Amino acid sequence: MATIFNDYDTAAKWIAEAKQAVAFTGAGISVESGIPTFRGPDGLWSRYDPQVLDLGYFYAHPKDSWEVIREIFYDYMEKKPMPNAAHILLAQLEKDEIVKGIITQNIDGLHQKAGSRNVIQFHGTAQRLVCTQCRKKYDLRPGMLDTLPPLCESCGGLMKPDFIFFGEGIGPEEYQKSEELCKEADLLIIVGTTGEVMPASMIPYEARKAKVIEINPEPSRYTEDKSDIFLQEKATVAAKELIRRLDNITPFHWMK
Repeated sequence: MATIFNDYDTAAKWIAEAKQAVAFTGAGISVESGIPTFRGPDGLWSRYDPQVLDLGYFYAHPKDSWEVIREIFYDYMEKKPMPNAAHILLAQLEKDEIVKGIITQNIDGLHQKAGSRNVIQFHGTAQRLVCTQCRKKYDLRPGMLDTLPPLCESCGGLMKPDFIFFGEGIGPEEYQKSEELCKEADLLIIVGTTGEVMPASMIPYEARKAKVIEINPEPSRYTEDKSDIFLQEKATVAAKELIRRLDNITPFHWMK
Protein backbone atom coordinates (compact mmCIF):
# COMPACT_ATOMS: atom_id res chain seq x y z
CA MET A 1 0.00 0.00 0.00
CA ALA A 2 1.39 3.37 -1.02
CA THR A 3 1.54 6.12 1.55
CA ILE A 4 -1.49 8.44 1.51
CA PHE A 5 -0.73 12.12 2.10
CA ASN A 6 -2.82 14.48 4.24
CA ASP A 7 -6.01 12.40 4.46
CA TYR A 8 -7.35 13.74 7.76
CA ASP A 9 -10.79 12.17 7.34
CA THR A 10 -9.40 8.64 7.10
CA ALA A 11 -6.87 9.31 9.86
CA ALA A 12 -9.63 10.48 12.20
CA LYS A 13 -11.74 7.44 11.29
CA TRP A 14 -8.86 5.07 12.06
CA ILE A 15 -8.27 6.76 15.40
CA ALA A 16 -11.95 6.57 16.37
CA GLU A 17 -12.10 2.87 15.47
CA ALA A 18 -8.82 1.82 17.12
CA LYS A 19 -8.87 -0.51 20.12
CA GLN A 20 -5.13 -0.75 20.83
CA ALA A 21 -3.54 2.46 19.56
CA VAL A 22 0.03 3.34 20.53
CA ALA A 23 1.82 6.66 20.06
CA PHE A 24 5.54 7.01 19.32
CA THR A 25 6.83 10.55 19.78
CA GLY A 26 10.03 12.51 19.32
CA ALA A 27 11.40 16.02 19.66
CA GLY A 28 9.04 17.44 17.04
CA ILE A 29 6.03 17.14 19.33
CA SER A 30 7.64 19.34 21.99
CA VAL A 31 9.38 21.95 19.85
CA GLU A 32 6.15 23.97 19.68
CA SER A 33 6.14 24.07 23.48
CA GLY A 34 9.44 25.93 23.31
CA ILE A 35 11.78 22.97 23.82
CA PRO A 36 14.59 23.00 21.22
CA THR A 37 15.63 19.98 19.20
CA PHE A 38 19.17 18.62 19.24
CA ARG A 39 19.81 18.25 15.53
CA GLY A 40 19.43 20.56 12.57
CA PRO A 41 20.78 24.04 11.81
CA ASP A 42 19.06 25.56 14.87
CA GLY A 43 19.44 22.54 17.13
CA LEU A 44 21.26 22.48 20.45
CA TRP A 45 24.28 20.71 18.96
CA SER A 46 24.87 23.70 16.69
CA ARG A 47 25.58 25.71 19.88
CA TYR A 48 26.90 23.14 22.34
CA ASP A 49 29.43 20.32 22.16
CA PRO A 50 27.58 16.99 22.44
CA GLN A 51 30.55 15.50 24.31
CA VAL A 52 28.99 16.81 27.55
CA LEU A 53 26.56 13.89 27.22
CA ASP A 54 29.29 11.34 26.56
CA LEU A 55 29.46 9.10 29.61
CA GLY A 56 33.27 8.90 29.62
CA TYR A 57 33.66 12.68 29.33
CA PHE A 58 31.05 13.19 32.06
CA TYR A 59 32.97 11.01 34.51
CA ALA A 60 36.27 12.72 33.63
CA HIS A 61 34.86 16.28 33.76
CA PRO A 62 31.71 16.20 35.91
CA LYS A 63 31.65 19.89 36.86
CA ASP A 64 32.23 21.12 33.30
CA SER A 65 29.61 18.69 31.98
CA TRP A 66 27.07 19.64 34.62
CA GLU A 67 27.44 23.36 33.91
CA VAL A 68 26.40 22.80 30.30
CA ILE A 69 23.78 20.18 31.19
CA ARG A 70 22.15 22.57 33.65
CA GLU A 71 22.04 25.31 31.03
CA ILE A 72 20.60 23.04 28.33
CA PHE A 73 18.14 20.92 30.27
CA TYR A 74 17.25 22.78 33.44
CA ASP A 75 17.45 26.53 32.97
CA TYR A 76 14.56 26.35 30.50
CA MET A 77 12.40 24.65 33.14
CA GLU A 78 12.14 27.98 34.92
CA LYS A 79 10.07 29.09 31.92
CA LYS A 80 7.65 26.23 32.66
CA PRO A 81 7.02 24.91 29.13
CA MET A 82 3.47 23.64 28.80
CA PRO A 83 1.94 20.79 26.80
CA ASN A 84 0.55 21.73 23.42
CA ALA A 85 -2.45 20.49 21.41
CA ALA A 86 -0.63 17.35 20.26
CA HIS A 87 0.22 16.29 23.83
CA ILE A 88 -3.37 17.02 24.86
CA LEU A 89 -4.83 15.02 21.97
CA LEU A 90 -2.85 11.93 22.95
CA ALA A 91 -3.78 12.35 26.62
CA GLN A 92 -7.46 12.57 25.72
CA LEU A 93 -7.20 9.51 23.48
CA GLU A 94 -5.73 7.60 26.41
CA LYS A 95 -8.51 8.83 28.69
CA ASP A 96 -11.04 7.57 26.16
CA GLU A 97 -9.28 4.17 26.08
CA ILE A 98 -8.14 4.43 22.47
CA VAL A 99 -4.43 5.00 23.09
CA LYS A 100 -3.04 2.29 25.37
CA GLY A 101 0.38 3.84 25.81
CA ILE A 102 2.89 6.42 24.62
CA ILE A 103 6.49 5.59 23.82
CA THR A 104 8.45 8.84 23.86
CA GLN A 105 12.07 9.62 23.10
CA ASN A 106 11.63 12.94 24.91
CA ILE A 107 12.85 13.59 28.43
CA ASP A 108 10.73 16.69 29.12
CA GLY A 109 7.74 15.14 30.91
CA LEU A 110 5.17 17.06 28.83
CA HIS A 111 3.08 13.97 28.10
CA GLN A 112 2.58 13.50 31.84
CA LYS A 113 1.79 17.20 32.29
CA ALA A 114 -0.90 16.83 29.62
CA GLY A 115 -2.48 13.98 31.59
CA SER A 116 -1.07 10.86 29.95
CA ARG A 117 -0.54 8.03 32.42
CA ASN A 118 1.02 5.11 30.56
CA VAL A 119 4.16 6.79 29.24
CA ILE A 120 7.31 4.82 28.48
CA GLN A 121 10.23 7.24 28.61
CA PHE A 122 12.54 5.38 26.26
CA HIS A 123 15.51 7.67 26.89
CA GLY A 124 14.73 8.43 30.54
CA THR A 125 13.72 11.70 32.16
CA ALA A 126 15.27 15.04 33.10
CA GLN A 127 12.93 15.30 36.08
CA ARG A 128 14.96 12.82 38.10
CA LEU A 129 18.63 12.38 39.11
CA VAL A 130 20.38 9.08 39.72
CA CYS A 131 23.51 8.33 41.74
CA THR A 132 26.23 6.79 39.58
CA GLN A 133 27.45 4.73 42.56
CA CYS A 134 24.53 3.45 44.66
CA ARG A 135 21.90 4.02 41.89
CA LYS A 136 19.51 5.77 44.26
CA LYS A 137 17.12 8.06 42.40
CA TYR A 138 15.84 11.49 43.42
CA ASP A 139 13.00 13.52 41.96
CA LEU A 140 14.32 16.93 40.98
CA ARG A 141 13.54 19.65 43.52
CA PRO A 142 14.51 23.32 43.88
CA GLY A 143 18.11 23.89 44.90
CA MET A 144 19.45 20.48 43.87
CA LEU A 145 21.57 22.02 41.12
CA ASP A 146 22.75 25.12 42.97
CA THR A 147 26.12 23.42 43.64
CA LEU A 148 27.73 21.45 40.82
CA PRO A 149 28.26 18.63 40.44
CA PRO A 150 25.38 17.40 42.63
CA LEU A 151 26.27 14.58 45.02
CA CYS A 152 24.14 11.76 46.38
CA GLU A 153 22.62 12.47 49.79
CA SER A 154 22.96 8.80 50.68
CA CYS A 155 26.50 7.82 49.65
CA GLY A 156 28.13 11.02 48.38
CA GLY A 157 28.48 9.66 44.87
CA LEU A 158 28.31 11.70 41.66
CA MET A 159 24.77 12.30 40.43
CA LYS A 160 23.70 12.43 36.80
CA PRO A 161 20.39 13.12 35.09
CA ASP A 162 18.31 9.96 34.83
CA PHE A 163 18.36 9.91 31.06
CA ILE A 164 20.50 8.03 28.56
CA PHE A 165 23.95 9.43 27.77
CA PHE A 166 26.09 8.51 24.79
CA GLY A 167 27.76 5.26 25.79
CA GLU A 168 24.81 4.02 27.85
CA GLY A 169 22.35 1.31 26.87
CA ILE A 170 18.58 1.61 26.86
CA GLY A 171 16.95 0.24 29.99
CA PRO A 172 15.80 -3.35 29.30
CA GLU A 173 12.43 -2.73 30.96
CA GLU A 174 11.67 0.27 28.73
CA TYR A 175 12.71 -1.65 25.63
CA GLN A 176 10.62 -4.69 26.50
CA LYS A 177 7.52 -2.66 27.36
CA SER A 178 7.85 -0.69 24.12
CA GLU A 179 8.09 -3.85 22.05
CA GLU A 180 5.09 -5.39 23.81
CA LEU A 181 2.94 -2.32 23.25
CA CYS A 182 3.77 -2.20 19.56
CA LYS A 183 3.22 -5.91 18.97
CA GLU A 184 -0.35 -5.58 20.29
CA ALA A 185 -1.11 -2.30 18.50
CA ASP A 186 -3.79 -2.02 15.83
CA LEU A 187 -2.85 1.62 15.18
CA LEU A 188 0.50 3.38 15.56
CA ILE A 189 0.59 7.18 15.67
CA ILE A 190 4.08 8.54 14.97
CA VAL A 191 4.56 12.20 15.91
CA GLY A 192 7.59 14.43 15.55
CA THR A 193 10.44 12.00 14.99
CA THR A 194 12.71 11.54 11.99
CA GLY A 195 13.54 7.94 12.87
CA GLU A 196 17.27 8.58 12.91
CA VAL A 197 18.17 7.74 16.52
CA MET A 198 19.02 4.10 17.20
CA PRO A 199 17.77 1.88 18.74
CA ALA A 200 14.55 3.85 19.32
CA SER A 201 14.05 4.17 15.57
CA MET A 202 13.47 0.41 15.30
CA ILE A 203 10.57 0.31 17.76
CA PRO A 204 7.82 1.24 15.24
CA TYR A 205 8.79 -1.75 13.11
CA GLU A 206 7.55 -3.99 15.94
CA ALA A 207 4.01 -2.79 15.17
CA ARG A 208 3.52 -5.32 12.39
CA LYS A 209 -0.26 -5.58 12.72
CA ALA A 210 -0.91 -1.85 13.00
CA LYS A 211 -2.04 0.79 10.59
CA VAL A 212 0.36 3.75 10.82
CA ILE A 213 -0.43 7.46 10.90
CA GLU A 214 2.61 9.73 10.81
CA ILE A 215 2.61 13.44 11.70
CA ASN A 216 5.74 15.35 10.70
CA PRO A 217 6.48 18.63 8.91
CA GLU A 218 8.88 16.81 6.58
CA PRO A 219 9.10 13.16 5.43
CA SER A 220 11.03 10.82 7.72
CA ARG A 221 12.61 7.42 7.31
CA TYR A 222 9.15 5.97 8.12
CA THR A 223 7.15 7.88 5.52
CA GLU A 224 7.67 5.64 2.51
CA ASP A 225 8.29 2.22 4.07
CA LYS A 226 6.14 2.25 7.22
CA SER A 227 3.49 4.98 7.24
CA ASP A 228 0.06 4.38 5.69
CA ILE A 229 -1.08 7.98 6.13
CA PHE A 230 1.38 10.88 6.29
CA LEU A 231 0.03 14.16 7.67
CA GLN A 232 2.65 16.65 6.58
CA GLU A 233 2.23 19.38 9.16
CA LYS A 234 3.43 20.65 12.52
CA ALA A 235 2.22 18.53 15.40
CA THR A 236 -0.12 21.16 16.87
CA VAL A 237 -1.72 22.04 13.53
CA ALA A 238 -2.34 18.40 12.67
CA ALA A 239 -3.65 17.67 16.18
CA LYS A 240 -6.18 20.51 16.05
CA GLU A 241 -7.36 19.35 12.63
CA LEU A 242 -7.77 15.79 13.88
CA ILE A 243 -9.68 17.00 16.97
CA ARG A 244 -12.03 19.00 14.73
CA ARG A 245 -12.80 15.95 12.62
CA LEU A 246 -13.05 13.59 15.57
CA ASP A 247 -15.68 15.93 17.02
CA ASN A 248 -17.88 14.99 14.08
CA ILE A 249 -17.59 11.21 14.40
CA THR A 250 -17.13 10.46 18.12
CA PRO A 251 -19.02 11.22 21.31
CA PHE A 252 -15.85 12.33 23.12
CA HIS A 253 -15.53 15.73 24.75
CA TRP A 254 -12.21 16.99 23.46
CA MET A 255 -10.04 19.36 25.40
CA LYS A 256 -9.35 22.27 23.07
